[in-house]
Amino acid sequence: MTTHGPVLPFWACGGCDAPWPCGTRRRELHAEFEDAPVSLSIYMGSYLVWAAEDLTWVPAGLLHRRFLGWVR
Repeated sequence: MTTHGPVLPFWACGGCDAPWPCGTRRRELHAEFEDAPVSLSIYMGSYLVWAAEDLTWVPAGLLHRRFLGWVR
């Protein structure tokens, strides 16, 4: 189990205090979903929707890049 989970409602990383998902968590997620990139996109899309409810002051484009821009 990772320590790099989101701390709500600010969506900071519980392991390193960077914006979640941090670089470490992104690498972990890439490894977990190595053979299922579409599933990773759906998974992160659900987090995007959840985060958008908490981070109403953050522009939608920035949230999209943060949660989905790194997913291939």
